Amino acid sequence: MAEIPTVFKLEKHPTTDIKDSHVNGSLTVIWRDYDDIIKTEPKMVYVSSVKSGEIKGPHLHKRRDSYFTCIHGKVVFIIKTDDGFQEIESDAENPVIIFVPKNFPSAHINISDSTSRILTLTNIAWQPNDNEMENVEFSDYDWSKWKVKS
Repeated sequence: MAEIPTVFKLEKHPTTDIKDSHVNGSLTVIWRDYDDIIKTEPKMVYVSSVKSGEIKGPHLHKRRDSYFTCIHGKVVFIIKTDDGFQEIESDAENPVIIFVPKNFPSAHINISDSTSRILTLTNIAWQPNDNEMENVEFSDYDWSKWKVKS
């Protein structure tokens, strides 16, 4: 059976100041070698950005599994499955990591007012001209529900 897109809630911990212990930020665990979220050790980690109201994709990877988490801003991931479209919101305040297996087309839309950044872990490292990615169209998807640039 083929793996399906999956969402995992991530651990988020407050961090504290060393002098008076006030909360000064947070730490979000994306990957640890002993967690059972990512099944194969990542071979590439990168950060991509998407401007406000813009769409990245849709496309699919023919050999690569990907894990995405929004680390700044807010995005909606749209993943096409046999049952239709799965929509998953991701932002730094409620961190999740989204598993998109190879051969599942996906896109993401920035729904925040500023540039959003997505951290990606993959099981295959990208190489120029590897022809591993294929652009697709979501002609049966209702893009009008999002404030996007045309």
